[in-house]
Amino acid sequence: MKIQANQLSAHLKKSLAPCYLVTGDEHLLVDEALDAIRETARERGFGMRELHVATTGFDWAQLTASSGNLSLFAEQRIIELRLPTGKPGRAGGAAIIELVEASGPDTLFIVTAPKLDKSASASKWAKAIGQKGVNLPIWPVGLRELPGWIASRMRSVGLKPERDAVTLIADRVEGNLLAAGQEIEKLRLLLGEGPVSAADVNNAVANSSRYDVYKLTDAALAGDAARAVKILGGLRAEGVEPVIVMWALTRELRTLSSLDDVVRQGGDLGGAMQRNGVWRNRQGLLRSCIGRHQHGDFHRMLKVSGRADAAAKGQRGGDPWQMATDIVVGMARA
Repeated sequence: MKIQANQLSAHLKKSLAPCYLVTGDEHLLVDEALDAIRETARERGFGMRELHVATTGFDWAQLTASSGNLSLFAEQRIIELRLPTGKPGRAGGAAIIELVEASGPDTLFIVTAPKLDKSASASKWAKAIGQKGVNLPIWPVGLRELPGWIASRMRSVGLKPERDAVTLIADRVEGNLLAAGQEIEKLRLLLGEGPVSAADVNNAVANSSRYDVYKLTDAALAGDAARAVKILGGLRAEGVEPVIVMWALTRELRTLSSLDDVVRQGGDLGGAMQRNGVWRNRQGLLRSCIGRHQHGDFHRMLKVSGRADAAAKGQRGGDPWQMATDIVVGMARA
């Protein structure tokens, strides 16, 4: 069965298919579709999740072993397979078909891939998933549809945007849904629920500023303490709320802490970054940052970020900007 992204919510309310093929190049929408499927599965008793990423040299026997050992697990579980190229090859196709056949009440099988070309869409493994489960292609949101998407997303988090506010956000993100989602989240944090005007957006949304929070985190990850402190000062001078700065730093520190734990336990950092959704062009930054720190450093900085966030919200004493400075310097230097 093939459904569209806007039909997924209604589908999940009615039933949970034994297998799904989720494809597309719009990472935000793909991730949200997967989150919705996983959440529904958890509500229906699927307490375990097993993830496989089919990179170069992937051992397809790992996947077939999952189908062969299902009887060893009493708990319902989710088996996910990520296909970075969308083409598993002959051995991979056979392994996928085997998992499709094994999927059912106790096993949910999910395959994710970029947008499939004509040959991949017509492959036996893709057809097998569509015949037993659901084929969910995720299409990009066009520039004409973007304002409607932004308005709908803002309303879903309790914001009530004016038309000019929506237009302003659409102009600034230039079709980047991930950036749009982040800007909407900033507005929610700053304004809370209720009306949003163009003036609110103009005051709160960064307009490709040379001192934005993403450049701040990248400078800290790269080990450039001087630049990170300079950007932080620029953010403060431009009137950026410290709660936004702490949101960005805390998000990065959570990822670093999780990845550092994997490394210290002897796990594969590259695979862990893929599982945590780290974009390929940022993996080198995180790898270098983890490499120059000792185990526990990121957990300690997370505690500081928690105190800084509370100070930024007026929930405790202290200067959130000074604490933010300590954090970015700590991230930049070992």
